[in-house]
Amino acid sequence: MDYLRVARKRLGILVGVPVLAALVAALVVLLTPARYAVTTYVAAPALQFSGTQGANQFVAAFAAAATSPKVIDQVAADTGVGKDDLRDGVEVKQVGASSQLTLTWTGAERDKAAPVARSMTGRALTFLFASQVDAATEQVTAAEKDVTAAAEKITGWETKNKVTQPDKQFQAILNQQGDLRQQELSMAAAGNSRGEQAAKDALSDGQKRLDELGPKLAGYEALLAQRDAATGALTEAQKSLQAARAQVGAANPDQVASVGEVTSPSRLSELARIVPPVTGAGVLVAVLLVVLLEILAKPRDPIYAEPRAKREPARV
Repeated sequence: MDYLRVARKRLGILVGVPVLAALVAALVVLLTPARYAVTTYVAAPALQFSGTQGANQFVAAFAAAATSPKVIDQVAADTGVGKDDLRDGVEVKQVGASSQLTLTWTGAERDKAAPVARSMTGRALTFLFASQVDAATEQVTAAEKDVTAAAEKITGWETKNKVTQPDKQFQAILNQQGDLRQQELSMAAAGNSRGEQAAKDALSDGQKRLDELGPKLAGYEALLAQRDAATGALTEAQKSLQAARAQVGAANPDQVASVGEVTSPSRLSELARIVPPVTGAGVLVAVLLVVLLEILAKPRDPIYAEPRAKREPARV
């Protein structure tokens, strides 16, 4: 195929399609409303994430939080921007391999860009860290209820059995019994029969009291163990709550986030970015279209017809 001859023949297509594509692309860029972007730099510590993937997990969790229904609803109420625009305009990127990140929001209203970025960053951080405080607070509340319930069981047992702190009473009587035995021996050695008898009577009374308290100690000590376990769980829950509050303080948006300036891409840069690739695609489409037209036109185009002398046999 004579490519130059075909190119001259289909010059209108080869030139017109790319030019038309470039004009359409330029028109779209020029007629599209301006977009405004603002970037927030976040340097919050990834305290609740550990290990080699802790930073990556924190950034992923922040990105998910920024577009979560709860945060989107809150930011929409704060700024008046539509929920779909909030989701479509946000982009979160990790800074290197650290837990630091950037949140960029792009929208059609210049005066809304910075408030949206500021609100979305703060709400996302609160969503991540304050939820830990809420969970820890619930654990403390549940542990306090367990401690109260255990203490009430102990009080009920003491009321029912008409004895207070039987474990301590039992130990005190045991100690007293040892002293009385020493006293009995001393009185017997001194020949003081009256004193010896008094010690024996006291020992007998003490033993009776021990016999009364002994069978009850197992149930009481079980209740004490339940109370001690509940108290230990409360202590751990309080430590977790304290740590969660420390995380919230360390992730205060006013201290760890900074909002940059609002920017808007220039029309020339947008044209330079979009028009050349579209024009190149137009050239490719034009070439393919010319090839297709040439293939379809070949059987009936006289340009490709062989001379009649070559196609028909000579007559005799």
